[in-house]
Amino acid sequence: MKLEVHIELEDKMTKTISVLKEELSVIRAGRANPAMLDKISVDYYGSQTPLKQMAGISSPDPRTIVIQPWDKTALKEIEKAILASDLGFNPSNDGEVIRINIPQLTEERRKELVKLVSKTGEQSKVALRNARRDTNDKIKKIEKDGELGEDDAKKALDEVQHIIDKYTKEIDSVVAKKEAEIMEI
Repeated sequence: MKLEVHIELEDKMTKTISVLKEELSVIRAGRANPAMLDKISVDYYGSQTPLKQMAGISSPDPRTIVIQPWDKTALKEIEKAILASDLGFNPSNDGEVIRINIPQLTEERRKELVKLVSKTGEQSKVALRNARRDTNDKIKKIEKDGELGEDDAKKALDEVQHIIDKYTKEIDSVVAKKEAEIMEI
C-alpha cells in the first residue's frame, strides 16, 4: 500500500542519493576527473561564473586535466581561481590551455579521503533518518485524524522502514564504491 507520504519519501531519498553522488564526485580518487573542478567559479568580467560554463574541460589521460577556455583572455582568472580553490592543484598555463597534473595520492591522503567519504555517507544516512521520522510522524497524524486504520498505519510504517532500508543499502554501495576507487593504486 503506497500512500502519498511514501511517494514524497521516495522523492526525498532519490534527491539525497543524487546529492551524495554529486558531493563524492568532487573528491579526487587519484585519477584525473573533470568533475573535480565543478565547484570552481571564476571572476569573469565582475561576476562569478562556473568554470564549466566558460571552458572545455577534458581528461586526456589518468594524470592530467586540460582546461581550454572559449575566451583566451580568461586564462589568468581561471588559473587564479584554481589556485585559490582548496583542491591543492598547481595549474600550468601555456597561453592556449591550462594543464593540471594530478599527483599520485599518498597512503595517508587516501585514508583521509576515505574518512571524508564515510563522513559524507553518514550525513546522507542522517538525512534518511530525519526523513523517516518526519514521514512516520505524518502517518501517525493521519491515523490520529481517523483517515487511516490501525492496521493500515502499521503497514504504512513498515513500508517506510522498507524504503529507508533500500536507500541505506544504496548509500552504503555508493560509499563503498568510492572508497574502493580511492584506495585503488
